[in-house]
Amino acid sequence: MPVIVSPQEGIYLAVRPGSAAGMQLPARRYDELAEAAAQGTMVPSWFAEAAQQAWQVDLHGNSTNDVVTVRPRPASPVVYSRASWEINKGCNFSCEHCFLEQRPFAGLNLADKLRLIDMLADMGVLWFQITGGEPLIDPDFAPAYQRSFDAGMMLEILTNGSRLARPEHLALFIAARPHKITVSMYGASPETADALTQTRGAFKRTYGGLVAAAEADLPVEVTIIITKHNVDELDAMRALVDELGFPRNEYGSISPTYTGDGTTLQAQAPGYLDKSAVFAGCPAGHTSFHVDPHGMATMCKVGRDNPISLITEGPDGLMRLPAIADAQMLRTGGCTGCTLSSTCRVCRPMARVYQEAKAPLNYYCQHGERNKS
Repeated sequence: MPVIVSPQEGIYLAVRPGSAAGMQLPARRYDELAEAAAQGTMVPSWFAEAAQQAWQVDLHGNSTNDVVTVRPRPASPVVYSRASWEINKGCNFSCEHCFLEQRPFAGLNLADKLRLIDMLADMGVLWFQITGGEPLIDPDFAPAYQRSFDAGMMLEILTNGSRLARPEHLALFIAARPHKITVSMYGASPETADALTQTRGAFKRTYGGLVAAAEADLPVEVTIIITKHNVDELDAMRALVDELGFPRNEYGSISPTYTGDGTTLQAQAPGYLDKSAVFAGCPAGHTSFHVDPHGMATMCKVGRDNPISLITEGPDGLMRLPAIADAQMLRTGGCTGCTLSSTCRVCRPMARVYQEAKAPLNYYCQHGERNKS
């Protein structure tokens, strides 16, 4: 598995897909590695020793070209470190709690998808999340993924896991290992998972995908989605994930759709709203952004005001994005002048979605908690 060396917001990082460990390099060391890659010479001994310590991999005696991807300094004056991309909103599940109100199967053609990825690489995007919809059903997923991998991105795939067991996907991920594959789990039985996803065979396909990924030793993390329909199987879901040896997270805060439709909230499991962390600010729009299937860039998946077309405007269009993001982070409506803003647990774009959905106040606001007590 290659090591990636990349400029990143004024510093130089060395990272490895599948690992949380990394290194910060001085500019002269980055230049030395870039030269070694360009000349095809062996990995410098200092870097081989550092890689051994950080990742327990032996790079001694290898050509730098073979084991290190050295990303060039960003070619664009507009620089970002992270991006997420809905390659397509189409999905083979119909989950009642999905935050996408509509899931049309539509988007860019392959040429524009590849051009988009090249733009992101030129802007310095290192951490790249490909999502959907269900990304693995997109006919262009494989070439888009390969282009991103070849650009030296730390790739995360968000998937329902239903197509992970397909030979073509296993072969792709084994040959070009991602940083992480995040799989959503909706139940511990066919009856529960199939009902929540409103898709016959959903559990069988997702669990089969997880088993195949475990056998292939892929870097999978499972997110257990908690709703009122599957909360009784929570312990069983935990046990299934643990048996497979994957790390797991749990998500119980069902949100409205990003367009403000609150019907998804009917799936919320009482007692599983995540209110543990105080919102401490967000760099969305400044160091990261989101791209929809048509190449329209917004601050994030929730704050989608004033989208910018990367296909027609290119990276220069993103020069407007920080101001657009700042405007969406202002407290408005019922949040203006709030005396509890220092303890708020949701960002402004998400709070606005809850407000537009006329959600119960205690779902997103400490005032609601006070009124409830």
